[in-house]
Amino acid sequence: ERDVLRGRRDADLRLRLEMLRTAGGPGPLHQIRQQARQWRRQLGIGQSGGHSGSGQSGSRPGDGRPEDAGLLLALAYPDRIGQRRPGGEATYRLANGRGAFFAEPDPLGGEPFLAIADLDGDRRNARIRLAAPISRAEIETAFADAVRTVASVEWDAREQAVLARRRQKLGELVLADQPLADASRDRMAAAACEGVRQLGLHVLPWTRETEAWRARVAFMRRLDGPEAGWPDTSDDGLLATLEEWLAPFLGGVTRRAHFARVDLAVALAAMLDWQQRKRLDEQAPTHVQVPSGSRVALDYGSGEVPALPVRLQEMFGTEATPAIGGGRVPLVLHLLSPAHRPVQVTRDLASFWANAYKAVKADLKGQYPKHHWPDDPLKAEPTSRAKRRGS
Repeated sequence: ERDVLRGRRDADLRLRLEMLRTAGGPGPLHQIRQQARQWRRQLGIGQSGGHSGSGQSGSRPGDGRPEDAGLLLALAYPDRIGQRRPGGEATYRLANGRGAFFAEPDPLGGEPFLAIADLDGDRRNARIRLAAPISRAEIETAFADAVRTVASVEWDAREQAVLARRRQKLGELVLADQPLADASRDRMAAAACEGVRQLGLHVLPWTRETEAWRARVAFMRRLDGPEAGWPDTSDDGLLATLEEWLAPFLGGVTRRAHFARVDLAVALAAMLDWQQRKRLDEQAPTHVQVPSGSRVALDYGSGEVPALPVRLQEMFGTEATPAIGGGRVPLVLHLLSPAHRPVQVTRDLASFWANAYKAVKADLKGQYPKHHWPDDPLKAEPTSRAKRRGS
């Protein structure tokens, strides 16, 4: 029937029921009571609606108890039971997962649970037109068979932490929420892995050494091919396999701040078996020894081919470009001045000595006159000293 309080900013269905109980005379309320009598006759329901004590003062045919409105609505529309959202005044989550709200301030807006009779029809977030409050105890009693207990262990993006909870739920409503004390280590680690996926790999304690390790493994994967069994250490590859390589090292990690204490070097190294570790050290070493005797660190992260930044004077006396990967990959030489500034980039040292060295020597001799710049670099002694002896 048409709302007897149409136009009033009050969605409480109990007010309408109270009017039906107390108002008299002809008009819309009388018509509603008449309609109620007809429904009762057709349904075979007694005049008191099945309640005892129908002779109480003021009762009329078709009367209902206003305090029962929420429970009756919930039984009629269980998917429209609404729970007020935390911190969201007058906004509700329905048992069916959708949202509902009061477009204007309403006395019902502070109720923790509502049963909703009329919505404006919006599928995702509907305006509440008519509703009545219902208690959690009434919900738990009336829908005892439908209430389920759910143990969840998941990463909470807002808290940036793993939350292990035991919840009693009716549809999408949470009736009770308690900590889950006996969550398994595997579930906690899986939830922490999801946290890494959401936050990004940068949340882990990367160092220069661990970044170099993943670049070295990536080099071997390119060199031997994925079929050789080298793991994918790209961002996508590591994120896709977190449960395999990282999860075993996440014991006790439940919050974002805890990721800083993960032993990342050990976790990464465990991705390789003994044979792969041996092969990695042999064919993708961290350093190479140059003719001067210095051990120089390789740069695996600057391009497809690792780079060797070395002072030009330390390469005197040799025309063979240093190579790794079992001799398969000549390095990219970044030949440096005495001040460690790049003067030439090459993968063909012999060609550099034969063609470009003369012009480079002239330039360097002018800038660093106290250093030794031989006419024939292949006959000169390589040196890591800053200047010639006696200069």
